[in-house]
Amino acid sequence: MTHSEIAQLLPEIFQRTLEDGNPLDVLLEVMEAQHAPSEAALESLDAYFDPYRTPDAFVPFLAMWVDLGELIREVPVQFMDDTPPIATGIGRLRELIAAAAYLSKWRGTYRGLQRFLETATGVSGFTIDETVHDLQGQILPYHIKVTAPANVARFRPMLEHIIAMEKPAYVTYELEFRSESAD
Repeated sequence: MTHSEIAQLLPEIFQRTLEDGNPLDVLLEVMEAQHAPSEAALESLDAYFDPYRTPDAFVPFLAMWVDLGELIREVPVQFMDDTPPIATGIGRLRELIAAAAYLSKWRGTYRGLQRFLETATGVSGFTIDETVHDLQGQILPYHIKVTAPANVARFRPMLEHIIAMEKPAYVTYELEFRSESAD
């Protein structure tokens, strides 16, 4: 609120006594200065809830609000340094937050797992085979095989964590990477 807006809230008797240098006038200037930081924060409050516009330090908090907290490496207070909260970087975490409603809707399904992996890495080409055979040619019940592009092999721990998090609890899995020549 500006000095004049605050003055209009005062009783009329006080408004008539306002002049430059008056102690009441100085008090209103102090009140205006005190309101300024809060008003500035409230003016851009919506940016904090948009994964693409929020400050980097706030992204992990948004992730926890949309049930992606398990992907985060450390307690969010420790993100003030340059360490990204997930292996693929803060940008990928922003994308996951933006896709959180879709991912939640399809959780535990082929479609959801594939979209989660692709969004987390920024790479397409993940395949999920739900009919996996053992060495004798028998189908392994409740087992999936996730095949990932070779260029995301460095993110293996994160991928395994995502698969374990997103697959149904009773399903086992194996993760393998395509050879470079298959890409």
